[in-house]
Amino acid sequence: MRKTMAQIQEEVDQYISQFKEGYFSPLAMLARLTEELGELAREINHYYGEKPKKPSEQAKTVEEELGDLLFVLVCLANSLHIDLEHAHDVVMNKFQTRDKDRWTKIKAEEESDNGNH
Repeated sequence: MRKTMAQIQEEVDQYISQFKEGYFSPLAMLARLTEELGELAREINHYYGEKPKKPSEQAKTVEEELGDLLFVLVCLANSLHIDLEHAHDVVMNKFQTRDKDRWTKIKAEEESDNGNH
């Protein structure tokens, strides 16, 4: 079963709520996001870049690192009472209005190639 972002945020909140420490401070979570992003970058570089893993390095996947990054991002959003579905809608609206003509659309390119305008 697929989860909505609201369900993911609730699941993370229920997990964190079982601990007395609760959420870390926003600054600490920003540091954790940076750490997890670095780990994701390392995995991307191992699989798609020029830096293969050393035989002694633990096998991790890009999927696992993306999951770690998502978890910390959800923790940060929850701690700041940010609804990520709403945040996503705001960003998509920005892309569909302000940035709507920023990149070449596939359909427009195909029409141009066929002489249609």
